[in-house]
Amino acid sequence: MDVNQAIVRILESIGVDHVFGGSGQVNGSMLLALKRSEKIKTVIIRNEQAASFMACGYAMFSDKLGVCFATGGPGAFNLFSGLAVALSDSLPVLAITGYTSRPGRGKGALNESSGLSRTPDSQVMFAATTKKSFIIEEADQACAILEEAINLAFEGRPGPVHIHVPKNVTIAEVKNFQDITLNIKPIQPDRPDLASFATALTQALETKKRVGLLVGYGTIRSHAEKDVREFAERFQVPVMTTMDAKGVFPEDHPLALGVYGTSGDPGARAYFESAEVIVAIGNSFAENATFGFNQDIYKGKVLFHINIDAHEIDKVFKTDYALVSDAKLALAALAPLLPSHLEAHEARSVAKDFQCNAIIDTSSARIHPAEMVKLLSKHLPENAIVLGDAGSHMLWLNSYLHLTGNQRYQNPGSFGPMASHVNGALGVKCAHPDKTIICGCGDGAYLMAGFELLTAVQYNIPVIWIIFNNGEFNVIKKFLINMFGEHAYMTFTNPDYVMYAHACGADGYRVEKVADFEAALLKALGSGRPTLIDVVVDGEVYPPFSLRKV
Repeated sequence: MDVNQAIVRILESIGVDHVFGGSGQVNGSMLLALKRSEKIKTVIIRNEQAASFMACGYAMFSDKLGVCFATGGPGAFNLFSGLAVALSDSLPVLAITGYTSRPGRGKGALNESSGLSRTPDSQVMFAATTKKSFIIEEADQACAILEEAINLAFEGRPGPVHIHVPKNVTIAEVKNFQDITLNIKPIQPDRPDLASFATALTQALETKKRVGLLVGYGTIRSHAEKDVREFAERFQVPVMTTMDAKGVFPEDHPLALGVYGTSGDPGARAYFESAEVIVAIGNSFAENATFGFNQDIYKGKVLFHINIDAHEIDKVFKTDYALVSDAKLALAALAPLLPSHLEAHEARSVAKDFQCNAIIDTSSARIHPAEMVKLLSKHLPENAIVLGDAGSHMLWLNSYLHLTGNQRYQNPGSFGPMASHVNGALGVKCAHPDKTIICGCGDGAYLMAGFELLTAVQYNIPVIWIIFNNGEFNVIKKFLINMFGEHAYMTFTNPDYVMYAHACGADGYRVEKVADFEAALLKALGSGRPTLIDVVVDGEVYPPFSLRKV
């Protein structure tokens, strides 16, 4: 077999069933190998950037490797935004791109990116946006490099890796083919650290300190949902989540306080302010979860931190007790070390104050975004995943969705490019065909990447996009007004999204009154087809957001 066939065989062997990419001269022969695969569905996109976002989505809530591919040079460079998301958000993604054959390097070959003779150096560029970038110079290196790269993508804190495949190598014969071995060692807590962590936490519980759990996306990646719940119920400790982990702890649970952060729930903020001890699990203290890295929020508190990445410990706040460990393994190891006499015998009463219960001023002629999101929450199926793209809509969704039946919400993370979830939603749906996948996006974000609706139709990927249509870059407009008292270049013209959806072969609905949204949503949920719901929302109201401590 040749290198292309070896790559496909190995991806099949580790359970990859979808790959996302674009065609081009340098990687064209790889498409022939993918065509012959009976286990992998190949999704060809309209722009390679979308392929990288889809690979992120595919890996986001699964244990699978997200795979994207592109031709060399310009096609490859379109993958950078998605790989940056994977790097910042801990997603195992493999990018495979073409590369100039060795005899042609330095001569100005088509799409050359060797770094020679005034060409860009893609090896350096990919190394800067991944855990490691590789190049297969000889066909017999293929299996060894794939084995190292894929293991590295999953090892420790997951992240993206990249492989260059020169044009002449793609069809070279692999004489030493062998299946790869996944040897991913879980990150176990260090025993001395575990003992001191347990002792200190025991003392805090024995002396009846006000303890709170602050749960991050790392608990989702490690499947620690049950462990978090068992810990909270065992000791009756209230639970707050970051925006990235919204839904990991059911928000109708008696101990749930909701999201803590700049657009979080008032009840979570109030409890956090009064807490004496915070146990942070699987989070990295992102800007929105720390009120702009406010150093005062942990003053007078004892901070326990569990994170898979040692670099995250003390990165933002000085930790009193730390465990470098997979969240699930840390909680499992900690459980028997906490004495049974500390277990609560009565259910605790927790003062709740969810933003979604706040009174909404609906006097405007246009739809209030919060009112629309509450209707979405009302009809959201169990196990559904809602993605909020970058912008004010992300904050409306975070504040007014109330997630209960094993539902999840995800925003674009710390790197946070617009359109990442407009496209990433397709990857999430490919990994979870049995779940409802909804992307809430601004009209600005959708216009950056909306041609992938054609991809959704072509490959029958039934995602629902809800467009918050206000004809402006709403959250940036508010920022400029707050800072300078004026704004500039914030508005733009939208197309007729219903006509566009129909032209692509998708379903489309225009909603100008909130009463009509419910009917459109129910039709979309029942159709099993890619659907755009264009909702005209009020641009003069803004989501709850504050960088202040209180």
